[in-house]
Amino acid sequence: MHSYAMGPAAPDHDAGTGWEVARPLGPLSLGGVRMAGFRDRVAAGLDKRVFAQPSVVVVIGLGDEPFVIEDERGAQPLSGFVSPLSPGRARVRGERVECVEMRLTPPAAYALLGVAPGELDRPAISLEDVWGRSGQLLREQVSQCAAWQQRLVLVDEFLGRRAAVAPSLTPEVAAVWDHIVASRGRVRVDELAAFCGWSRKRLWSRFRAQIGLTPKRAAMLVRFDRAAHALRAGQNAADVALACGYVDQPHLHRDVLAFAGCTPSALVAPGSAPL
Repeated sequence: MHSYAMGPAAPDHDAGTGWEVARPLGPLSLGGVRMAGFRDRVAAGLDKRVFAQPSVVVVIGLGDEPFVIEDERGAQPLSGFVSPLSPGRARVRGERVECVEMRLTPPAAYALLGVAPGELDRPAISLEDVWGRSGQLLREQVSQCAAWQQRLVLVDEFLGRRAAVAPSLTPEVAAVWDHIVASRGRVRVDELAAFCGWSRKRLWSRFRAQIGLTPKRAAMLVRFDRAAHALRAGQNAADVALACGYVDQPHLHRDVLAFAGCTPSALVAPGSAPL
Protein backbone atom coordinates (compact mmCIF):
# COMPACT_ATOMS: atom_id res chain seq x y z
CA MET A 1 0.00 0.00 0.00
CA HIS A 2 2.95 2.23 -0.58
CA SER A 3 5.91 2.39 -2.93
CA TYR A 4 8.10 -0.69 -2.95
CA ALA A 5 11.02 -2.21 -4.82
CA MET A 6 11.27 -5.83 -5.87
CA GLY A 7 13.35 -7.86 -3.45
CA PRO A 8 13.59 -11.11 -1.49
CA ALA A 9 10.59 -13.37 -0.99
CA ALA A 10 10.72 -13.36 2.80
CA PRO A 11 8.34 -10.85 4.39
CA ASP A 12 9.95 -7.61 5.53
CA HIS A 13 8.83 -6.30 8.90
CA ASP A 14 9.00 -2.52 9.09
CA ALA A 15 9.06 -1.64 12.77
CA GLY A 16 8.49 1.99 11.92
CA THR A 17 5.21 1.46 10.10
CA GLY A 18 3.97 -1.88 11.38
CA TRP A 19 3.52 -3.23 7.83
CA GLU A 20 4.61 -6.66 6.70
CA VAL A 21 5.67 -6.59 3.03
CA ALA A 22 6.18 -9.74 0.94
CA ARG A 23 7.85 -9.55 -2.46
CA PRO A 24 8.06 -12.21 -5.19
CA LEU A 25 11.02 -14.55 -5.36
CA GLY A 26 12.66 -13.89 -8.71
CA PRO A 27 11.13 -12.23 -11.76
CA LEU A 28 7.43 -12.35 -12.55
CA SER A 29 6.10 -14.06 -15.66
CA LEU A 30 5.19 -10.79 -17.36
CA GLY A 31 6.98 -7.53 -17.99
CA GLY A 32 5.35 -4.32 -16.88
CA VAL A 33 4.03 -5.82 -13.63
CA ARG A 34 5.18 -5.18 -10.07
CA MET A 35 3.61 -7.09 -7.21
CA ALA A 36 3.80 -7.31 -3.43
CA GLY A 37 1.75 -8.52 -0.48
CA PHE A 38 0.92 -6.23 2.45
CA ARG A 39 -0.38 -6.89 5.95
CA ASP A 40 -1.08 -4.38 8.71
CA ARG A 41 0.54 -6.19 11.65
CA VAL A 42 -0.47 -3.66 14.32
CA ALA A 43 -3.98 -2.78 13.11
CA ALA A 44 -2.93 0.83 12.61
CA GLY A 45 -5.32 1.19 9.68
CA LEU A 46 -4.81 2.50 6.18
CA ASP A 47 -5.52 6.08 5.12
CA LYS A 48 -3.93 7.06 1.82
CA ARG A 49 -4.54 9.66 -0.81
CA VAL A 50 -5.15 8.23 -4.28
CA PHE A 51 -3.51 10.28 -7.00
CA ALA A 52 -2.24 10.03 -10.53
CA GLN A 53 0.82 7.92 -11.39
CA PRO A 54 2.04 6.22 -14.60
CA SER A 55 0.73 2.81 -13.57
CA VAL A 56 -2.65 1.20 -13.02
CA VAL A 57 -2.99 -0.13 -9.46
CA VAL A 58 -4.83 -3.40 -8.83
CA VAL A 59 -5.55 -4.42 -5.23
CA ILE A 60 -6.88 -7.82 -4.11
CA GLY A 61 -8.15 -7.54 -0.56
CA LEU A 62 -7.71 -10.70 1.51
CA GLY A 63 -9.21 -9.71 4.84
CA ASP A 64 -12.79 -9.60 6.08
CA GLU A 65 -12.93 -5.80 6.15
CA PRO A 66 -13.45 -4.01 2.80
CA PHE A 67 -11.52 -0.98 1.66
CA VAL A 68 -13.53 2.24 1.64
CA ILE A 69 -12.87 4.57 -1.29
CA GLU A 70 -13.98 8.14 -0.69
CA ASP A 71 -14.38 10.64 -3.52
CA GLU A 72 -16.71 13.49 -4.45
CA ARG A 73 -19.49 10.97 -5.11
CA GLY A 74 -19.34 9.49 -1.62
CA ALA A 75 -17.91 6.37 0.01
CA GLN A 76 -17.68 3.00 -1.75
CA PRO A 77 -16.76 -0.26 0.09
CA LEU A 78 -14.74 -2.65 -2.08
CA SER A 79 -12.99 -5.95 -1.35
CA GLY A 80 -10.72 -5.45 -4.35
CA PHE A 81 -10.34 -2.65 -6.86
CA VAL A 82 -8.55 -1.13 -9.84
CA SER A 83 -7.31 2.46 -9.76
CA PRO A 84 -6.60 4.09 -13.15
CA LEU A 85 -3.68 6.27 -14.26
CA SER A 86 -5.50 9.50 -13.46
CA PRO A 87 -8.02 8.70 -10.70
CA GLY A 88 -8.95 12.21 -9.59
CA ARG A 89 -9.10 13.21 -5.95
CA ALA A 90 -9.91 10.44 -3.52
CA ARG A 91 -8.74 8.58 -0.42
CA VAL A 92 -8.63 4.89 0.40
CA ARG A 93 -9.15 3.75 3.97
CA GLY A 94 -9.06 0.33 5.54
CA GLU A 95 -8.90 -1.56 8.83
CA ARG A 96 -6.79 -4.69 9.42
CA VAL A 97 -5.61 -4.55 5.82
CA GLU A 98 -4.18 -7.64 4.16
CA CYS A 99 -3.86 -7.62 0.39
CA VAL A 100 -1.90 -8.25 -2.79
CA GLU A 101 -1.13 -5.12 -4.77
CA MET A 102 -0.06 -4.95 -8.42
CA ARG A 103 1.18 -1.99 -10.42
CA LEU A 104 0.71 -2.36 -14.17
CA THR A 105 2.31 -0.23 -16.85
CA PRO A 106 -0.24 0.97 -19.45
CA PRO A 107 0.78 -1.73 -21.96
CA ALA A 108 0.37 -4.42 -19.30
CA ALA A 109 -2.92 -2.92 -18.11
CA TYR A 110 -4.28 -2.85 -21.68
CA ALA A 111 -3.53 -6.54 -22.03
CA LEU A 112 -4.52 -7.78 -18.59
CA LEU A 113 -7.56 -5.80 -17.51
CA GLY A 114 -9.83 -6.66 -20.41
CA VAL A 115 -11.48 -3.23 -20.48
CA ALA A 116 -10.63 -0.05 -22.35
CA PRO A 117 -8.66 2.33 -20.10
CA GLY A 118 -11.18 5.07 -20.75
CA GLU A 119 -13.84 2.93 -19.05
CA LEU A 120 -11.99 3.23 -15.74
CA ASP A 121 -13.78 6.44 -14.88
CA ARG A 122 -13.67 6.39 -11.08
CA PRO A 123 -10.79 6.56 -8.59
CA ALA A 124 -11.46 2.88 -7.85
CA ILE A 125 -13.49 0.32 -9.79
CA SER A 126 -14.55 -2.99 -8.27
CA LEU A 127 -12.29 -5.87 -9.22
CA GLU A 128 -15.37 -7.93 -10.08
CA ASP A 129 -16.52 -5.23 -12.49
CA VAL A 130 -13.20 -5.53 -14.32
CA TRP A 131 -12.39 -9.26 -14.09
CA GLY A 132 -15.89 -10.61 -13.40
CA ARG A 133 -16.30 -14.01 -11.80
CA SER A 134 -12.67 -14.91 -12.48
CA GLY A 135 -11.57 -12.00 -10.29
CA GLN A 136 -13.82 -13.17 -7.48
CA LEU A 137 -12.48 -16.72 -7.75
CA LEU A 138 -8.91 -15.44 -7.71
CA ARG A 139 -9.57 -13.52 -4.50
CA GLU A 140 -11.10 -16.61 -2.89
CA GLN A 141 -8.18 -18.82 -3.90
CA VAL A 142 -5.54 -16.34 -2.76
CA SER A 143 -7.35 -15.80 0.56
CA GLN A 144 -7.24 -19.54 1.26
CA CYS A 145 -3.43 -19.65 1.00
CA ALA A 146 -1.52 -19.14 4.23
CA ALA A 147 1.91 -18.43 2.72
CA TRP A 148 2.72 -15.21 0.87
CA GLN A 149 4.69 -16.98 -1.84
CA GLN A 150 1.75 -19.23 -2.67
CA ARG A 151 -0.44 -16.15 -2.94
CA LEU A 152 1.93 -14.28 -5.21
CA VAL A 153 2.45 -17.32 -7.43
CA LEU A 154 -1.31 -17.77 -7.81
CA VAL A 155 -1.73 -14.18 -8.91
CA ASP A 156 1.23 -14.41 -11.28
CA GLU A 157 -0.22 -17.55 -12.87
CA PHE A 158 -3.60 -15.85 -13.23
CA LEU A 159 -1.99 -12.93 -15.04
CA GLY A 160 -0.07 -15.33 -17.26
CA ARG A 161 -3.29 -17.04 -18.36
CA ARG A 162 -4.89 -13.71 -19.17
CA ALA A 163 -1.82 -12.56 -21.09
CA ALA A 164 -1.91 -15.69 -23.25
CA VAL A 165 -5.19 -14.56 -24.83
CA ALA A 166 -4.83 -10.81 -24.36
CA PRO A 167 -4.66 -8.08 -27.00
CA SER A 168 -1.51 -6.00 -27.40
CA LEU A 169 -1.06 -2.30 -27.84
CA THR A 170 -0.57 -1.10 -31.38
CA PRO A 171 3.25 -1.12 -31.85
CA GLU A 172 3.31 2.61 -32.55
CA VAL A 173 1.36 3.37 -29.38
CA ALA A 174 3.63 1.13 -27.31
CA ALA A 175 6.72 2.79 -28.80
CA VAL A 176 5.36 6.27 -28.07
CA TRP A 177 4.63 5.33 -24.45
CA ASP A 178 8.15 3.94 -24.04
CA HIS A 179 9.55 7.14 -25.58
CA ILE A 180 7.56 9.28 -23.14
CA VAL A 181 8.90 7.27 -20.21
CA ALA A 182 12.48 7.33 -21.52
CA SER A 183 12.33 11.11 -21.95
CA ARG A 184 10.84 11.47 -18.46
CA GLY A 185 7.90 13.30 -19.95
CA ARG A 186 10.01 16.04 -21.51
CA VAL A 187 8.81 15.66 -25.08
CA ARG A 188 6.36 17.48 -27.35
CA VAL A 189 3.42 15.83 -29.08
CA ASP A 190 4.75 16.88 -32.51
CA GLU A 191 7.99 15.05 -31.72
CA LEU A 192 6.02 11.96 -30.71
CA ALA A 193 4.02 12.00 -33.94
CA ALA A 194 7.20 12.29 -35.98
CA PHE A 195 8.78 9.53 -33.89
CA CYS A 196 6.06 6.99 -34.77
CA GLY A 197 5.37 8.26 -38.28
CA TRP A 198 1.72 9.16 -37.66
CA SER A 199 -0.16 12.40 -37.98
CA ARG A 200 -0.75 14.27 -34.74
CA LYS A 201 -4.51 13.60 -35.03
CA ARG A 202 -4.07 9.87 -35.57
CA LEU A 203 -1.62 9.56 -32.70
CA TRP A 204 -3.93 11.50 -30.39
CA SER A 205 -6.90 9.25 -31.23
CA ARG A 206 -5.13 5.86 -31.08
CA PHE A 207 -3.08 6.68 -28.02
CA ARG A 208 -6.05 7.92 -26.03
CA ALA A 209 -8.15 4.89 -26.96
CA GLN A 210 -5.48 2.42 -25.84
CA ILE A 211 -3.73 4.23 -22.98
CA GLY A 212 -6.66 6.23 -21.63
CA LEU A 213 -4.84 9.57 -21.75
CA THR A 214 -3.79 11.89 -24.55
CA PRO A 215 -0.05 11.87 -25.39
CA LYS A 216 0.31 15.33 -23.85
CA ARG A 217 -1.40 14.29 -20.63
CA ALA A 218 0.69 11.12 -20.46
CA ALA A 219 3.89 13.15 -20.77
CA MET A 220 2.70 15.51 -18.04
CA LEU A 221 1.90 12.53 -15.82
CA VAL A 222 5.33 10.95 -16.26
CA ARG A 223 7.02 14.28 -15.51
CA PHE A 224 4.82 14.80 -12.44
CA ASP A 225 5.62 11.31 -11.16
CA ARG A 226 9.35 12.04 -11.31
CA ALA A 227 8.82 15.36 -9.54
CA ALA A 228 6.62 13.77 -6.86
CA HIS A 229 9.29 11.18 -6.05
CA ALA A 230 11.92 13.91 -5.80
CA LEU A 231 9.75 16.04 -3.52
CA ARG A 232 9.01 13.09 -1.27
CA ALA A 233 12.74 12.35 -1.13
CA GLY A 234 13.18 15.78 0.49
CA GLN A 235 14.45 17.80 -2.46
CA ASN A 236 13.73 21.51 -2.65
CA ALA A 237 10.72 22.42 -4.81
CA ALA A 238 12.68 24.99 -6.83
CA ASP A 239 15.41 22.44 -7.59
CA VAL A 240 12.82 19.81 -8.50
CA ALA A 241 11.07 22.19 -10.89
CA LEU A 242 14.35 22.90 -12.68
CA ALA A 243 15.48 19.26 -12.81
CA CYS A 244 12.13 17.98 -14.09
CA GLY A 245 11.72 20.51 -16.89
CA TYR A 246 9.11 22.86 -15.44
CA VAL A 247 9.21 26.49 -16.48
CA ASP A 248 9.36 27.60 -12.84
CA GLN A 249 8.19 26.64 -9.37
CA PRO A 250 4.60 27.92 -9.90
CA HIS A 251 4.41 25.64 -12.96
CA LEU A 252 5.36 22.67 -10.75
CA HIS A 253 2.81 23.82 -8.18
CA ARG A 254 0.03 23.82 -10.79
CA ASP A 255 0.88 20.30 -11.99
CA VAL A 256 1.00 18.92 -8.44
CA LEU A 257 -2.38 20.49 -7.76
CA ALA A 258 -3.78 19.03 -10.99
CA PHE A 259 -2.49 15.49 -10.49
CA ALA A 260 -2.47 15.15 -6.69
CA GLY A 261 -5.17 17.59 -5.65
CA CYS A 262 -2.88 19.28 -3.15
CA THR A 263 0.13 21.59 -2.87
CA PRO A 264 3.74 20.34 -3.05
CA SER A 265 4.10 20.77 0.72
CA ALA A 266 0.95 18.70 1.36
CA LEU A 267 2.22 16.08 -1.07
CA VAL A 268 5.09 15.19 1.24
CA ALA A 269 3.00 15.17 4.42
CA PRO A 270 2.30 11.87 6.24
CA GLY A 271 -0.58 9.95 4.70
CA SER A 272 -0.19 11.56 1.29
CA ALA A 273 1.86 8.81 -0.33
CA PRO A 274 0.17 7.35 -3.40
CA LEU A 275 -1.78 4.15 -3.11
